Amino acid sequence: MKSPLQYKIFLPANREEGKKYPVIYVMHGIGSNEENSLGLVQELRNDFILIGIRGPIPQGNGFAYFTIQGYGNPHREVFDTSIQLLESFIEYAGNTYPIDQAQQYLLGFSQGAILSMTLALTLGNKIKGIVALSGYVPKFVKEEYPLKPVDDVSIYISHGEFDPIFPLQIGRENEEFFKARSQNVRFTSYPVGHEVSFENQKDFIHWIYQA
Repeated sequence: MKSPLQYKIFLPANREEGKKYPVIYVMHGIGSNEENSLGLVQELRNDFILIGIRGPIPQGNGFAYFTIQGYGNPHREVFDTSIQLLESFIEYAGNTYPIDQAQQYLLGFSQGAILSMTLALTLGNKIKGIVALSGYVPKFVKEEYPLKPVDDVSIYISHGEFDPIFPLQIGRENEEFFKARSQNVRFTSYPVGHEVSFENQKDFIHWIYQA
């Protein structure tokens, strides 16, 4: 099976033959790339398989996973295709690398957070946990997608208190939406804009080890 998307992978340096490892699929923000996004999780490289997935759409000096009509309003057809490609990629990776499919995590910033939350809802309890950094769940996903149970999914959501792109209230709405569906939701906010602070990074890495 050929990969439906370009990616970069780090396997644990001292991995054991025949052993399966937890995996973190990392998704970047608009105009960024898989190299930048993997920088968020390098501290985990000895214990997890780390896979940075590149968005398929050229965007400036980087890439995007979908196009938008305006903030909070993705082009539906492009977004749907991106979700299908990512679902296919997760299947591909699970069949290609020594991945423990009971321990699959999604982590993303901005567009990557939007996709992490959406994929949690389309894949349900196939996912062990997600880390969604400064994103939102599109209205059409909530209202029109066939949503799967996430009661066994561990969910970490964070947001910048001074985010000029997605206001803090959006993060609060994410928290409320997922708390109605899972008992294991953590929401945190940080005194920053549309970015991932060092404190945020430290917190979600600790959370992943505990999840």
